[in-house]
Amino acid sequence: MISVVIPTLNEAALLPATLQALQANAAPHEVVVVDAGSADATREIATLAGVSVLVSTHGQRASQMNLGARHSRGEGLLFLHADTRLRPDSLVAVERALTRSGVVGGAFARRFDLPSRMVRWSCALADWRGRLTGWFFGDQAIFVRREAFAALSGFREWDVFEDVDFARRLRRRWPDGLGGPADREFRPAIRARPGVAAGVG
Repeated sequence: MISVVIPTLNEAALLPATLQALQANAAPHEVVVVDAGSADATREIATLAGVSVLVSTHGQRASQMNLGARHSRGEGLLFLHADTRLRPDSLVAVERALTRSGVVGGAFARRFDLPSRMVRWSCALADWRGRLTGWFFGDQAIFVRREAFAALSGFREWDVFEDVDFARRLRRRWPDGLGGPADREFRPAIRARPGVAAGVG
């Protein structure tokens, strides 16, 4: 089973579409929403959707994701931004990847719901960077085996770049163990809004 961990803060406008996209995935999974004290209906939306909801007293994405991982049950972990929609076959692709010998984790290609050429160029650059270096940002839906996540002690609880740091440490520990944008099955995760990808929603 795959545990999908979603850190949130005031995501009532975008979370419903993200959860609906996850429901379209046939692979066995659970969803754990970790909220950092939203003032809107984020927690109510997650509860009505039937997913697990945790409240973090530390309003920091890395801390939220670590908390969600600790309280999840899946052999695989996938960390998803609340504004990012996976495709109906995305979790099957993760499940298939993590059954391969030697694969410990990876991420998806990233696209935005915008026609901007600059945004398309930045996504193409991110794909190239991921193929070349194995460095992924959090909005690429990073996934990892639970035992590998534990071996790295999870995310370092930094305010920014905790996602890139984790991907770099994963690549350093298992240089041949990552799947990602170079694999056709990791088709783009669609992000509903542009923004700084380094740990800022």
